[in-house]
Amino acid sequence: MDSSECTPAVKDLIRRAAQAVIDAPPDWFDEIDEAAFQAPDTRPVADDPALRALTVRNTHAMLTRWATANVDAPGVPVPPFIDNIQETARLMVARGHTDASGEAYRLGQNVAWRRWMKIAFGLTSDTDDLRDMLDVSAELIGTFVDATIEALTAQIAVEREHVVRGRDTARLDAVSLIVDGGAVDVPAAERLLGYRFEQPHTAIVVWTTAPSPRLSELEHTADTLAAHLGAIRTVRVVASPGAVWAWFASVNRDRLHDVESALAVGNRRHVAIGSTGTGIDGFRTSHLDAVSTQRMMARMDTDHAVATFDDVEGVLLATASPDRADRFVSHTLGPLENSHPDVRAAVREYLRAECNASRAAQTLFTHRNTLLRRIKRADELLPRPLGENALNIGIALEIRHWRGSANETISESRR
Repeated sequence: MDSSECTPAVKDLIRRAAQAVIDAPPDWFDEIDEAAFQAPDTRPVADDPALRALTVRNTHAMLTRWATANVDAPGVPVPPFIDNIQETARLMVARGHTDASGEAYRLGQNVAWRRWMKIAFGLTSDTDDLRDMLDVSAELIGTFVDATIEALTAQIAVEREHVVRGRDTARLDAVSLIVDGGAVDVPAAERLLGYRFEQPHTAIVVWTTAPSPRLSELEHTADTLAAHLGAIRTVRVVASPGAVWAWFASVNRDRLHDVESALAVGNRRHVAIGSTGTGIDGFRTSHLDAVSTQRMMARMDTDHAVATFDDVEGVLLATASPDRADRFVSHTLGPLENSHPDVRAAVREYLRAECNASRAAQTLFTHRNTLLRRIKRADELLPRPLGENALNIGIALEIRHWRGSANETISESRR
């Protein structure tokens, strides 16, 4: 039966039952209080004296508010109980709780409903009126408790966001001061960040160019990278809506070579990895190197999702002037610049392997003879043979490797 269709007899039953709740002795609430904290999910609340007391007060106030409203206007929906909602939400967030108090309200509701049925059965012997009264009451009580819990949950989310923003702002301010070279209270900064400076650090920057960034994805990428590198301790901060900074302690740098495959990044997410340094100076330098790597990736619009400072340090120096870098690549590589990618990759890896064809072929997962044929083809395309100009060719190939396809088009138009 809908509450809007209550008959006068049903409304009178609801009013009389509600008055009985108001007139109930204090021990009437004891059973409700005891039941509210019996479930495992409510134990954290039960074990916290301040939060337990606040929940008990709210439960009593909710029941009294609903009963009083139904004495005055029986059968009419009661607005959610939001008295002290901000105080409750703040205390719950401060204690690290989320919805345990909501569960306590529901457990208390179940006991109160049993009490309500006993009252109702004592008020009338008319089964039709009794059935309708209980139907309407169930709807009214359920809607009231649901709306109250929903309001509390929403307020908890607001309070949690305030706490997170304040904490993240403080953490970002702390690391920014370090990065900028300011005077730092080291013990205070370590307490705030939960991270020691006297250890080896490797900084990373994770960012996205997506129009609607999802910080959770960026944070997950940072955490996944930390696990892949075996970091013993981490700290990360939200630098902007589309970027996360992080520092990893004592990583296994041998695992940097397969970061891109381990992360499976994409969806316009990118990772720049800095150098490794110790102490607060290493903390700063590693981050600055990661940022330099990030800027190089953005400037060159690279097709690669991950770059390490170790891999691009030479490219950073060589591409300080993009126009001169483009001319250098074109002059040094000639037709090789726009040849088949496999030919360029063969020469690049051959030089990185110190001209060891077997090792280069192994890295490229190809046959040694195939690699040698590609080296021979490259020599035919190069303005000067590889054996005469290996250093410049290696630098030019590194620039060409990190340069994105959009920049290739620009470079062609300049020529």
